[in-house]
Amino acid sequence: MALNPLVDTRDNRFVLFELLQVDRLNKYQAFAEFDRDTYASILGLAEKIAVEVFQPANAEADKTGCQYDPEKQEVRAPECLRAMIQAYNEAGFLSLSTEAEYGGMGMPHVVHTASMEYFVAGCMSSTLYATLTVGAANLIKNFGSEEQKNTYLPKMFSGEWGGTMCLTEPVAGSDVGALKTKAVRQADGTYLISGEKIFISAGENNLYSNIIHAVLGRVEGDPKGSKGISIFIVPKFLVNPDGSLGARNDWVCTGIEHKMGIKASATCSLSFGDNGKCIGYLLGEERQGMKIMFQMMNEARLDVAMQGHGLSSAAYMHAVTYARNRVQGASVKRGKSSDIGPVTIVNHPDVKRMLMWMKAHVEGTRMLMLCCALNIDLSHAAEGREAQEAQGLVDLLIPICKAGITDTAVLVTSEAVQTYGGYGYCSDYPVEQFMRDSKITAIYEGTNGIQAMDLIMRKVLMNPERFNYSVFRKRVLATVESAKGVVEEKYTDVVREGIRRIDDVIGAMDAEMKAGEIEAVYANATPFCRAMFLLTLAWLHLWSLTLSTPKVKKLVGNASSEEIDSKIVSDQEAAYYYGRMLSAQFYLGAEFSHFFGIIDYILSAERAVTRASAEIFTGALEA
Repeated sequence: MALNPLVDTRDNRFVLFELLQVDRLNKYQAFAEFDRDTYASILGLAEKIAVEVFQPANAEADKTGCQYDPEKQEVRAPECLRAMIQAYNEAGFLSLSTEAEYGGMGMPHVVHTASMEYFVAGCMSSTLYATLTVGAANLIKNFGSEEQKNTYLPKMFSGEWGGTMCLTEPVAGSDVGALKTKAVRQADGTYLISGEKIFISAGENNLYSNIIHAVLGRVEGDPKGSKGISIFIVPKFLVNPDGSLGARNDWVCTGIEHKMGIKASATCSLSFGDNGKCIGYLLGEERQGMKIMFQMMNEARLDVAMQGHGLSSAAYMHAVTYARNRVQGASVKRGKSSDIGPVTIVNHPDVKRMLMWMKAHVEGTRMLMLCCALNIDLSHAAEGREAQEAQGLVDLLIPICKAGITDTAVLVTSEAVQTYGGYGYCSDYPVEQFMRDSKITAIYEGTNGIQAMDLIMRKVLMNPERFNYSVFRKRVLATVESAKGVVEEKYTDVVREGIRRIDDVIGAMDAEMKAGEIEAVYANATPFCRAMFLLTLAWLHLWSLTLSTPKVKKLVGNASSEEIDSKIVSDQEAAYYYGRMLSAQFYLGAEFSHFFGIIDYILSAERAVTRASAEIFTGALEA
């Protein structure tokens, strides 16, 4: 199968260097040594590895999947993953944004996120092993003792050892506080761990010589609920004082899940301490487990948003390639003239509509994802009010990113399948795999319903002085002001009206809270999150429109539509900016209208959902 572009590289550079101007990060001490050329070379290397190593093996990894050996209680990952992981690690991407003192390059998180788009688009399953390893390593880096850092970080950040996070249990999924995993203190300062964990990505595999689990559990005697949870380092093999591997720890993999997607990612059930000898090491302090885990949650949830976006990007790029080459049917542009032969399907209005819809959303989610990542960098590198506002914006945008981008990924990949027609439904073509892989992103790392509840409750209504929302609101209205005289008023007016309507909704939901109608607030959490996502994309598209519109005028002047069509055939820059302008106009002028319907839905005060009891939902009753 011919290799296909996975990411619109020109748009990737537009968002990074023209919209967000990430090269200006070098004014901060943490990033002083980097410049645009450095970032561009890193992104170019990511694209090369993704296209040449990841993409060709994606279908094979999906077809082979992970295999579980019940006798040895071991998991064998697809062999083709080794070349991907090796190329990724050797190029330094595993520790790209890790500080130099831990063997990393210390690059901005926004550059790491932009590079990861390529790898996810190439083979999402393989990237899960890397992102989980870095997530577990970052927990140790931020909260571990010096001994723990020296023991685990060098080999985790080099990619020799893997890592995971073990949260979910059979009776404790989204309700983490209900977990049963127990830790018993030992005289030597270690803990004996016992319990079961499920849905643990990369929990057991043959790709690493050791796997370091970050396990949530409750120390014997500690209170129930989330306040009594601690977190422990539980390695597959204990580590000797000289750094060599010691005895096998007392935990085993009891099986793997058979899933609709990400089949090359081992989703494991783990049993700890069946023989009473599973040794764990406390990370941080007792009863601080949830606090420690939540401090890493922003970056983990942005990673999942990035996965959804990467799949959307790949699906859109494949759909465009197919539509520009598939010949089918006569053009409707000139009526029913019989002498006009078949055309490529990209010329059919409904296909153009599908492609424009995908383009607008993929470009929108790319802006959102990278804007959020940039503000993570600013929250660490800047000081004072600038850092506070960056953190406030991150806190608000994370649930919008995670829920909005991943829900959109399911829709974009579905539309890509539709573009292919019947061929898209067949495994001979890649888009059906993208569609299958995308669904999990809306589920794990906190379901999108939980993201919505987090947004309206913790990030808006319960946020002191609504600081998070006020920062967002200020940024949006500043963009509206800067767009005056640059773009048509109808595009600025609709965004300003969007802010006004969101203000109305927040006021109404606040009143419901004060009136004790908490169930009504929760029932509308997901519609609110969806509305905020649509408004955020509108803000970012307006921002991009203020940049692309002058570029188009400069490149094509006052040319007619026919003259523009002729010019963009030979001028790639004109074609890019014209396409960028059209996708923003399409989103703001047409697609954003759905936002106002959602606002009306929320403000309708319809209470059918809250009045419903379990009995009205018919189905098989439990015996």
